[in-house]
Amino acid sequence: MTAGTATPPPVEFSPGSRVAVLLPLPLTGPYDYRVGGAAVRLGQFVRVPLGPRDLVGVVWGPGQGAIEEKRLRFITGTLPDLPPLPQDLYALIGWVAAYTLSPPGAVLKMAMLQTAMEPPPRQPMSLSPVSPLPAGVRLTPARRQVLETAARLPPQTVASLAAAAGLGEGVVRGLLAAGALVADSVPTGPQLPQPDPHRPGPVLSPGQAAAARELRRAVTAGFSVTLLDGVTGSGKTEVYFEALAAALAAGRQGLVLLPEIALSTQWLARFADRFGCPPAVWHSEIGPTRRRDTWRAVASGTARVVVGARSALFLPFPDLGLIVVDEEHDAAFKQEEGVCYHARDMAVVRGRIGGFPVVLASATPALETMANVQAGRYRCLALPDRHAGAALPRIDLVDLRRVPPPRGRWLGPDLTRALEETLAAGEQAMLYLNRRGYAPLTLCRACGFRLRCPQCSAWLVEHRSRGRLICHHCGLHVVRPETCPDCGSEEGFTACGPGVERVAEEAALLFPQARLAMMTSDTCTGPTAAATLVEAMADRHLDLLVGTQIVAKGYHFPHLTLVGVVDADLGLDGGDLRAAERTFQVLSQVAGRAGRAERPGRVLVQTWQPHHPVMQALVADDRDGFLAREAAQRREAGMPPYGRLAALILSGEDEATLDSFAARLARAAPFTAGIDLFGPAPAPLALLRGRHRRRFLVKAPRTVALQAWLRDWLGRVALPRGIRLQVDVDPTSFQ
Repeated sequence: MTAGTATPPPVEFSPGSRVAVLLPLPLTGPYDYRVGGAAVRLGQFVRVPLGPRDLVGVVWGPGQGAIEEKRLRFITGTLPDLPPLPQDLYALIGWVAAYTLSPPGAVLKMAMLQTAMEPPPRQPMSLSPVSPLPAGVRLTPARRQVLETAARLPPQTVASLAAAAGLGEGVVRGLLAAGALVADSVPTGPQLPQPDPHRPGPVLSPGQAAAARELRRAVTAGFSVTLLDGVTGSGKTEVYFEALAAALAAGRQGLVLLPEIALSTQWLARFADRFGCPPAVWHSEIGPTRRRDTWRAVASGTARVVVGARSALFLPFPDLGLIVVDEEHDAAFKQEEGVCYHARDMAVVRGRIGGFPVVLASATPALETMANVQAGRYRCLALPDRHAGAALPRIDLVDLRRVPPPRGRWLGPDLTRALEETLAAGEQAMLYLNRRGYAPLTLCRACGFRLRCPQCSAWLVEHRSRGRLICHHCGLHVVRPETCPDCGSEEGFTACGPGVERVAEEAALLFPQARLAMMTSDTCTGPTAAATLVEAMADRHLDLLVGTQIVAKGYHFPHLTLVGVVDADLGLDGGDLRAAERTFQVLSQVAGRAGRAERPGRVLVQTWQPHHPVMQALVADDRDGFLAREAAQRREAGMPPYGRLAALILSGEDEATLDSFAARLARAAPFTAGIDLFGPAPAPLALLRGRHRRRFLVKAPRTVALQAWLRDWLGRVALPRGIRLQVDVDPTSFQ
């Protein structure tokens, strides 16, 4: 990453000045306006006219003079109850826009919450009696009754006090006007409890304590990036909690980013145990009122710690002093639509701009992070042992070529036997398959016709529990047809391959007495559903948990001693340069759920490729050797993190028009030594939501100013109507 926009000094613009106002719209830049009767500051939220609309934007700097003076429109108002955009966030927005080649207004939109821009709801009055009564107040029996009622109750609103006294509101308002009752406003938003940084935490092991001391020092030492590299179950959370405590004690705010909000279930309980109250939470599942209140609490500084998904990175913290990116390797931190950014990398940028530390935590760090450690840009604190003496689980490979499951089944004899032994011993087990639904493919028994999505280049996935065939890309839901649309056969359709529902069905048949549940993104549609499952597992109300990748992420189940990976080879094939790395990460993480307490854990990995480097590294517990081999291959090929990539996706409803423009764009590409341009080619998902897609891939050495080259190229050809362009600098997937 290159140096970004410098943090601007406070600037004030006097009445009559021309200023640039950035709007939260995908425009090419800010628009000029005239300052009205009151001065405005850089970063201040203001109301401006745009066509017939009145919008809220941010004062972005001095005007550029592109519009004639006589055509300038005035700023129509300010939002005095909102503080200006924090300077580090102002700079981050510009940095992200320049790095990702996104319109600055599109990035600003991620930092603004429209409902928070509106005036807060009118606050009700809270009434309390005055003692002694002011001179001259005439006490009637009704008034005396109101005052006696108010004296024995906590502060009441006008309506509630009148109701409690059994009288009309006029009597209460008369006492208020006479000065016998005093009115205070009642806060409309939730009163956030304040975490206590001095509350004693759990006793740390010597290794944890040493790492915690280093992180506490980092909090007061300016910008730095530290990788907290700890095996699963090593207590990384408790260690970085100490850094949060140090930031809070210094009067600063803290932000913790989690890849999946469902992961917050146990995390929130651990935070409350450590700090005496829960933190503020930010993710897409919270309701609009709570989102507004949380955004404003962050902006005012009353939200001291926020835990959230990647979008929380753009909240308006006025005094942010620490960012923690937990499970930093997780692909969920990459946003792949709209503004394409990686929250881990942009967290580092915000820390550098704001001059505060960033902590990246993982048991399986990304190769990019390890390359930064090796280059000396990041430092590393290692936690090589599990907490409280727990041992890492033993991992065994099951060679499906030699011991395949029975025909029509997916659990092999070795895994079935291990499940029998585990359940008979009264212990818990988990089955993992990273494939949603019942079956990934449904075909006609007579002619072989495959049911596919009419809007996407994808098969329809059967979800038997919901009685639907679903496209996981556009969300299309259909009922399985009675006859084949291709041949008209009534023989019916057959499900091909296993999904997690099918594995759960097989496990239920094999172990009818076992208390079984599924944990997938379809069954855990929010934190509440996830919390229910996690609590049931932790309290031993379940014997067997069957799940997708969501089960691999940070959960602590003390009585779980067996993990079975149903198909470890999923994800290894295809053109993704990170396929092996991601497979190793997820299998290591899911294996790490076993044996986290005093009971030893065991992991059985079913695979058709037992000699694959990923499988061998898992068995040998050789993460560093695996990463070294991956790094050598990437370095030789000039691939990230030792080279740079950018993906361009063109999409349009008319395929011929799309192909014509893609060819024209390819011809316009400037020649630069060292830069390779591949494409245009149909994207792996060549049809998505009814739009045809073509992909370019740009490969360049790290010494090339890739963004400048891309701007030069894209500026040579105008985008036709009906065709969309998405630029993804540093892509992590290739769909």
